[in-house]
Amino acid sequence: MTFFSPDEQLEQLGKIILESTWGEFPGLTRSQIALTWIVYHPPVIVNTGGAISPTEFWKHRVGGFSYRGSERIYPASVVKLFYLVAIYEWLEGGMIPSSPELERAILDMIVDSSNDATSLVVDVLTGTTSGPELPPGPFATWKYQRNIVNRYYQSLGWEELESINVNQKTWGDGPYGRERVFLGELMDNRNMLTTDAVARLLHSIIGGVAVSSGRSQQMMNLLQRSLNPPKQDGVENQVTGFLGGGLPNNAQLWSKAGWTSQVRHDAAYIEIPNKPPFLLVVFTEGKTHSNNPELIPFISRAVVNALDNLG
Repeated sequence: MTFFSPDEQLEQLGKIILESTWGEFPGLTRSQIALTWIVYHPPVIVNTGGAISPTEFWKHRVGGFSYRGSERIYPASVVKLFYLVAIYEWLEGGMIPSSPELERAILDMIVDSSNDATSLVVDVLTGTTSGPELPPGPFATWKYQRNIVNRYYQSLGWEELESINVNQKTWGDGPYGRERVFLGELMDNRNMLTTDAVARLLHSIIGGVAVSSGRSQQMMNLLQRSLNPPKQDGVENQVTGFLGGGLPNNAQLWSKAGWTSQVRHDAAYIEIPNKPPFLLVVFTEGKTHSNNPELIPFISRAVVNALDNLG
């Protein structure tokens, strides 16, 4: 059973938003976008500072709308959300020790979306390192260890996570050596997520029930974004060109974006005065759309406007 209940009104509004998006961006095909949208009506059960127990939290079925929400799509840096929750689970359970370098890597992985920082986090999570090719025996052990994060998420028993893959590092130029072999000749072992899976994980973080209320709050602090980020030449700031780019100035944003030459994604929790808070995950594919900084802000703007039409 999915964590949200299909909401008829959100479905009607969601379809209008999608049709207007396809009208504004005619090159975007029906199969190049996936979306999951959750709206939190009173009593709001998220961003409470951990005031609700996990048992009570998961009893609440929130309303939502999903378009192609179960389609497996390469997530780019959105996968770092999954490594964030996992590393705090490992720390909370005493499976690994904390260190200044690990804390620095966690911060840079989320705040700046650093691939180098993510590499260290994945090494610590899995007890593996990158390097040259390995003989068959040691490589089999290495692959088993690298899949520990997948096993953790499967152990949660969430329907939305059944088809995901989160065992690869994120790269700038790409993998080499054992990493390239592990990816598969046709890259069939690459990371894959769905917008529904991302939505449920983000829902648990903002609900204060990911790992623990304290760890969830740490994650929220890392995910919070300024709508007026400092300008850095040649550096994506995870707001401009993403969901934050379509929000009013009085909005509050917690998000994790992902982008490559082929995809542009964002996952966000948003609060705006006098509107219900909402969670929105948007994945878009295609080289043209990945390089279009107007597409995802258009969707977030349309969603914000649609909130006024909710009963």
